[in-house]
Amino acid sequence: MPANADLPLLLLAAAAEITQTVNARVAAAGFTDIRPAHGFAFVRMAPDGATIGEIAEHLGVTKQAASQLVDELVTKGYADRNPHPRDARARLITLTERGWACTRAADAALAEFTKNWSDALGATALNQVSRALGRVVTPGRVRPSW
Repeated sequence: MPANADLPLLLLAAAAEITQTVNARVAAAGFTDIRPAHGFAFVRMAPDGATIGEIAEHLGVTKQAASQLVDELVTKGYADRNPHPRDARARLITLTERGWACTRAADAALAEFTKNWSDALGATALNQVSRALGRVVTPGRVRPSW
């Protein structure tokens, strides 16, 4: 077996652990009606809003699926539909204060997760891991696997 053959599985496990940790902390902060896919949509909506098409592209889903997800977020009070400032045919989906509060809870969970890894690995090792991954992983889109 080649060295580091388990690396892909370890990376997948790390991603699952991050998602589960953030989801649990967000729920503990009182946002019990949110699932990870919502959080991935929030990332695209922040800070200036996004159209349904942009959200669909970001999540790797159809416009119909993105529209259904946005309907759910609007109904739950996490997002608003607004007139688009440059396209009269489009609507700009933005986070409400409730959406921003949920985002802040997720950010706090990510900071806690990173601190736990830093405590376990040491700051130097964690920085090396981060830099190494930054050289081989394209940052940006993170799509849900639901």
